[in-house]
Amino acid sequence: MSVPEITLPVPGAGSEPGVVLITTFEPSGDAHVAPVVREIRRRRPDLRIVAWGGPRLEEAGAEIIERTADDGVMGLAGFLKAFEIKKVIDRIDAWAAENPVRLHVAVDSPSANFPICERLRARGARTVHFIAPKIWAWGSWRVRRLRRNTDLVLCLLPFEESWFGDRGVEARFVGHPVMRKVLDPRVLEVEAESLPGGEPRILILPGSRSGEIHANLGHQLAAFTRIRDRHPGAVALIRATNDGIAALIRARFPTLPDGVHLRQDRLETTIGWADLALATSGTVSLDLARQSCPMVGSYAIPAWQMPIANTLVRAAFKLLPNIVLDREVVPEFVPYRNGLAARPIIEAALPILEDDGVRDRLVAGLDEVRAAFEGFEPDTRSADAILEVFDRED
Repeated sequence: MSVPEITLPVPGAGSEPGVVLITTFEPSGDAHVAPVVREIRRRRPDLRIVAWGGPRLEEAGAEIIERTADDGVMGLAGFLKAFEIKKVIDRIDAWAAENPVRLHVAVDSPSANFPICERLRARGARTVHFIAPKIWAWGSWRVRRLRRNTDLVLCLLPFEESWFGDRGVEARFVGHPVMRKVLDPRVLEVEAESLPGGEPRILILPGSRSGEIHANLGHQLAAFTRIRDRHPGAVALIRATNDGIAALIRARFPTLPDGVHLRQDRLETTIGWADLALATSGTVSLDLARQSCPMVGSYAIPAWQMPIANTLVRAAFKLLPNIVLDREVVPEFVPYRNGLAARPIIEAALPILEDDGVRDRLVAGLDEVRAAFEGFEPDTRSADAILEVFDRED
């Protein structure tokens, strides 16, 4: 994450009721919080909303001070950016010293946001965490730090409200933005007409971060090659999330295997086209569940990191559909050791493609996942909660 030095804005007038300051360091967080900001601005057009964030927040009407959500970090390699993040935190603190921050909305990324929360609360700001930190998965001791540094945690997964509440943290399940997307099947069908023909159709989703591409796309392509050996008519589509990721893929894989196409079509269109997705673990697994698309999930890390990951990550499941249902309905290989090549993924993928019973059971499980989010509108519920904390009496 490379961010420029900034010139601090002139402090706001003393009559200003205080600003909402949003901090997000991931493209996914930027995308998820943007509709909430749009809803808040619809209700309170005069409320100043400032952000360290990305393009989606800017489009939603937030005043961007620095761009911090163009690329994200997951895994131990993220610690390499600790010094850079510390500089960003110092600049946020300096800005807050000159501007009346009434409410800080911390979006995910606890390693960056926890120190920011502490600095801003020391200046009198209130705190809402949007996207609950995944401390139920690893590092549960951090709940004490969260309890000291939040007024409310907004949860995107159904079980999180009770998990945090049982530990003395005020929390509220608001639903998940992905599960409330409005999809028009007719539009998806028309858009899919431009996608490659062939059967079976395999969607490869290597991730939205540069590190994920380096870690995962190799074994996903190897898995597709094995599928094509068995099914010569198979076709694959790698969906790049943006121009930068597409360029990275072309540089790393200048010659793609036979039957593989690199595209940047809408995610929903590519999911509707696919018979099976080979997906990197993350929010995209809920996008797939939303459209009942069978999948195999993986997330590769270096072999030397495996013992550390297995020690730190205590959750029984790592893929979101399995976490929501508390059982494995989607084959998951997280963490995945690249030394295994594609064998485990192939052993999971082929039965889905070749056995209707296996496929039907997987789809039925995804339907259960979707039902767990029914009736929850995350944009309006989150806006309600954020404004409620903003308006609380001192």
